[in-house]
Amino acid sequence: MRRLATGLALAVISCGPAAGGDGADAEATYAGVSEALPPQAPARFGFGSAADAARVAMWDQDVKPDGEGLPVGRGTVEQGRQVFGTYCMECHGATGTEGPNDRLAGGEPWVENAPQGRTIGNYWQYATTLYDYIHRAMPQLTPGLLTSDQTYAVIAYVLYLNEIVPEDAVMNAETLPAVVMPARDHFVVDDREGGSGPIR
Repeated sequence: MRRLATGLALAVISCGPAAGGDGADAEATYAGVSEALPPQAPARFGFGSAADAARVAMWDQDVKPDGEGLPVGRGTVEQGRQVFGTYCMECHGATGTEGPNDRLAGGEPWVENAPQGRTIGNYWQYATTLYDYIHRAMPQLTPGLLTSDQTYAVIAYVLYLNEIVPEDAVMNAETLPAVVMPARDHFVVDDREGGSGPIR
C-alpha cells in the first residue's frame, strides 16, 4: 500500500508543472504532447459538427418578459394540478409550500425593498419567464420533459396557488404575458451609464 501511495504521488508530481514555475515553465512542461501521440492518430479529430441554422433554431427557445418566444399551446389550472402532482410535488410539496426544495407559493411582503423569502408569488417579476425557466430546467432530474401544454398548465396552477389567477384561468401565448405579477413594481430599469443601454 505504501508503494502504491508513493507511486501515485510521483505520478502527480511528474504530470504537473514545475513547482514555483511561471507560464513559460508550464508551457515547456506540456511541450511535445502532440508529438507523443501514436502515429495512427489523425491530424484533426473532428469532434462535433457545424451548428447550422436548423440546429440553432432547435435550441432557440428563450422567452422574453414581453412574451416573445412563447410557443403555441395552452393549459388550465386543473390540468396543471395533475402535472404538478406527477412531476413537481415530490420536490415542492402538495401545495408548493412544503418542500423539501424551493417554496413556490405565498411568501411574506417586502420589507425595506427586500422580499422576506423568495417565492413565485412575492418575487417573480414576469409570468412569461416562468415558461422559460420551467420548460428548460424542470423537472429537476429530467429537464425539458414537459410539453408546451404541460408547461402552460403547471404555470397556470402555480399562479393559482399564489392567488394571482382564478381557478378557471387558461394560460397560453396571449394570456400569460397579460398576467401582472405582484412584485412587478419592486423592480426598476437598470439605467446606469457605461453599459450597452437600459436592461428591462
